[in-house]
Amino acid sequence: MKLLTGYDEKRLWVATLGSHSALDICEGAKSEKLPTIVVCAKGRERTYAVHYKSRELLGKPAGCVDDVIMVEKMAQVVSPPVVTALRKRHAIFVPHKSLTAYAGYDAVEKEFDVPLFGNRMLMRAEERGASKDQNYLFEKAGLRTPAKFKSPSQIDRVAIVKAIDERRGYYERAFFLAASAKDYEKRAAELLDKKIVSKAGLESAVIEEFVMGGQVNFNFFSSPLTGEIELLGTDFRRQTNIDGVLRLPASEQAQWISAGGRISNVEMGHVASTVRESLLEPAFEAGERFADACAREYALGIIGPFALQGAIAQAETKEEFVVFDASLRVPGSPGTRFTPYSQALWGTAVSVGKRIAMEIKEAVKQERLGEVVT
Repeated sequence: MKLLTGYDEKRLWVATLGSHSALDICEGAKSEKLPTIVVCAKGRERTYAVHYKSRELLGKPAGCVDDVIMVEKMAQVVSPPVVTALRKRHAIFVPHKSLTAYAGYDAVEKEFDVPLFGNRMLMRAEERGASKDQNYLFEKAGLRTPAKFKSPSQIDRVAIVKAIDERRGYYERAFFLAASAKDYEKRAAELLDKKIVSKAGLESAVIEEFVMGGQVNFNFFSSPLTGEIELLGTDFRRQTNIDGVLRLPASEQAQWISAGGRISNVEMGHVASTVRESLLEPAFEAGERFADACAREYALGIIGPFALQGAIAQAETKEEFVVFDASLRVPGSPGTRFTPYSQALWGTAVSVGKRIAMEIKEAVKQERLGEVVT
């Protein structure tokens, strides 16, 4: 592989962007004896450069970040000076959502001349509306997804509308519920008036069935070395401010909403959870079918971590997994190691970061590093 030219595979570092899942990635790499680098934007560096820097505490090794590269803005992670610094360290860069959110898909695909763990050309499929996006892949995999409404006039049940939140940028959504076209128009007008969404954002918004079920994310790992799909763990999201609203009695929720309160679904964390074992088989089937669809539609398919996010809904005679969303890189749930699934496979709890480091080390051992980076 061209990007590995000049690399000494016995001197590899693991690098990532200082956001999202950087600690998970670095802790996992350190557990496998691989040194770590975090690229940090000024004003956000103390987590990595101070609190979790590698050092000795109480006579024991502590921390997981060995070095920090400072930049003015996150988008500069793909700049030539950073690329040069990373290549000098023989760094393998592990992407998460912040990489494409700040640097953009084009820059990551075409300008970032550092070996990337995973398939960099597949990351764009997360973006709805892209060619062969995740909804296209769900269809090709034959997965159950929420019913889609092409226009508000088609809404015939409770629907969730996912528009771009104009206050937070294209990577955040302003969600709202509507049970009819009239309900949609009322709620959309309120958000337009408050400049939370734009007319263009509403025109491009996804309108889909709101699935009544227990939400769950299945966090998988696709290994080119073993040819298997592993389940690393399960979790669900915590979001502001809906988590707070749901703690209120129904009467107070109604009072809060009538006073102008608006529900926000901005993600602020994850909660590790388990699922009934009889639901694991359909979850694995969904993961395998999705990975097969990705392999058919994209060269190299999925490499490393990915997640299917959705809900377990009640069908007529059994429960079914309904898929809402996909993560085609580190999903951002470091708590998955505290579910039993990776330990049941590996005999010890394995985080997403550790599993990536395990794959890198084994790929070097087998002289197959070019199969796990792009």
